[in-house]
Amino acid sequence: MAFDIIGLAILVIFIIVGIVILVKIGGLLLRILLHVILGWIFLVLVNLFPYVNIPINILTILVAGFGGVFGVILMLIAQALGFNLAI
Repeated sequence: MAFDIIGLAILVIFIIVGIVILVKIGGLLLRILLHVILGWIFLVLVNLFPYVNIPINILTILVAGFGGVFGVILMLIAQALGFNLAI
């Protein structure tokens, strides 16, 4: 009887720890997804300006996706310095 209660308590503790870990990982994945989406939106919005011509291809989408807003700013700086971002 005592072993059943102890076993149940240990199981409940493991379940609680597992749920906490999943929430932390889920929050991290949600932040990464939000970062990617904001990067893509920012890339499209920046391309609406007449003096900005960052081509939308696989390279720029990956940089904007993984770099987010900072990736788009990096591509703006690269374009201002004269780098060609077209593949």
